[in-house]
Amino acid sequence: MNPLLDFAGLPRFDAITPDHVAPAVRQLLDENRALVERISGPEVAATWRDFVLPLTDCGERLSRAWGIVGHLHSVNDIPPWREAYNAMLPEVTRYYSELGQNLAMFAKFKALAGSPEYALLNQTQRRIIDNDIRDFRLSGAELPEIDKPRFKAIQEELAELETKFSENLLDATNAFSEHVTDEAEIAGIPADEREAARAAAAKDGLPGWKFTLRAPSYHPLMQYADKRELRARMYRAYATRASELGRPEWDNSTLIDRILALRAEEAHLLGYANYAEVSLVPKMAESPQQVAAFLREIAAKARPFAERDVAELSAFAGAELGLPRLESWDLAWASEKLKQQRYSFSSDEVKQYFPEPKVIAGLFNVIGKLFRVRLEQDSAPTWHPDVRFFRIMRGNDFVGQCYLDLYAREEKRGGAWMDEAITRRKLDSRLQAPVAYLNCNFSGPVGGKPACFTHDEVITLFHECGHGLHHLLTQVDELSASGIHGVEWDAVELPSQFMENFCWEWQVIEEMSAHVDTREPLPRALFDKMLQAKNFQSGMDALRQVELGLFDLLVHSELPAKGDVLELLARVRSEVAVITPPEWQRLPHSFSHIFAGGYAAGYYSYKWAEVLSADAFEAFEESARVSGSVLDAPTGERFWREILAVGGSRPALDSFRAFRGREPRVDALLRHSGMSSP
Repeated sequence: MNPLLDFAGLPRFDAITPDHVAPAVRQLLDENRALVERISGPEVAATWRDFVLPLTDCGERLSRAWGIVGHLHSVNDIPPWREAYNAMLPEVTRYYSELGQNLAMFAKFKALAGSPEYALLNQTQRRIIDNDIRDFRLSGAELPEIDKPRFKAIQEELAELETKFSENLLDATNAFSEHVTDEAEIAGIPADEREAARAAAAKDGLPGWKFTLRAPSYHPLMQYADKRELRARMYRAYATRASELGRPEWDNSTLIDRILALRAEEAHLLGYANYAEVSLVPKMAESPQQVAAFLREIAAKARPFAERDVAELSAFAGAELGLPRLESWDLAWASEKLKQQRYSFSSDEVKQYFPEPKVIAGLFNVIGKLFRVRLEQDSAPTWHPDVRFFRIMRGNDFVGQCYLDLYAREEKRGGAWMDEAITRRKLDSRLQAPVAYLNCNFSGPVGGKPACFTHDEVITLFHECGHGLHHLLTQVDELSASGIHGVEWDAVELPSQFMENFCWEWQVIEEMSAHVDTREPLPRALFDKMLQAKNFQSGMDALRQVELGLFDLLVHSELPAKGDVLELLARVRSEVAVITPPEWQRLPHSFSHIFAGGYAAGYYSYKWAEVLSADAFEAFEESARVSGSVLDAPTGERFWREILAVGGSRPALDSFRAFRGREPRVDALLRHSGMSSP
């Protein structure tokens, strides 16, 4: 039996090979098309049981199988998997385009929505039907027949272009390395980062040290390397990845223009003025104008703090570092020097207190106290020996399972993300438990010691775990609203950003820190310095996020089909940025969130959801004034029941109101960021 067609349990990563992909996916596509043809006919009643459930069942089989293929393409992007994924991508995209434009299916959903049964369905089922009708419209179901083939062709081409964008970025990232043989060249770089670079060089049979553009190698070098020329070379390589300034075969320039043109054409076919309007239909935000106003409001509040940040950094660099002019490759290094001088600690010093075993135990402790579940080591086939597997229990009840893939690898795409392997749903005879993938790109163990994480990496881990909890702790029984399904995209970051806040609580940090050599917990005095430095350059950071969000919004709403992307970016920077990179910097060419990652005209979601998450965490701060702990179980229970458990079964704003008892406010975010008015 083809292991990709085995849905009895967990994915069979020990048996699945690229050769299984085409036969399995084609079989599922054939079965799905046959079922769709049958249930769209007049002999099948437009009811939940006869129509919606069979469609959900066949859709889940395809999404689970294709999800495994997509996951392996992300974490093991070797040629055979890339070829297998790309070979079937057009066929899968074509199927979903056909389904989205199937007028008979669309009519069935509308008939169900207008039938007496609709009023008898529960709230979740009615919301699913409403969302399906909306999605049919966004998929071109109401287009004139003459336009449907073109709309379908657009979807297929976009899927291929977005995949190619991601692959170009990965290949360009992996292609560059800096080999250093003179130890004087790497002055300032911490010992553990040097050891990782030495091991990377030795793996290639080279002496000295090897640095790459992958995050665990690149970011520490930019932060600590005293050699300005080395930082400049690394920065230029990183900032020009996948652009016309590198290898032509990895240049994303034409892909960006084509992606934007196709999205604009799609929007016009659907009757919208631009793609941003299309993107916002299933989101909380109501219009591009509202989003732009939101981002510009954040920018206005952050600007005085950002200007102060830049002035302080420039003065320090000139007076203490001999740099009368700060360049982009100096920013991380000079900022680290200023932070060390001001707060008397370094990020590397803090890193030694966060060895992986202690961090994982601390994370699980937080989850346990907040949500009354425990994570236990489990076993399952995985795609790499470094991957670990856990089960989640509540008392004696089995809740779900998750894979944890923490380390960077050459064949693994960059960044950190959560994805679903299996989604919770109620079946006739049993409850299907959810399973999640949690992926990061941290440095692994070096020299016989466990991996140590920077505090930023600890925050990243908590962030992705928040997504995982949203998926795993759902109580919704219908697949299409279970976990993150059906949750508005600009609210989906609420649980992830909410979890980040616990990384700044002494009660949590004390439990999850132990020096990798001495086993001593993080000293309270050092933590207090971290707290003092928490909002270091928060104004600059806020404007950077606004810059990215506003560029994304405008490139999908104002840019002509053949407009100049770089000119638009320069215009955005002139409006909101306080630091401007060199003109040869090519941010769009590596902006995979919007050109390959599903955040098109949605990158603002990070700031939008940050307002919600900061306000939600304030409830735990309020509880702590009574209970003495932010790990307050009753408040955690409410957060679980009103936000995590309900998934997409109701509007996200309703869930927030149910938890907080009121509308969201921006005050908590400004206070947490150190940007409150005096």
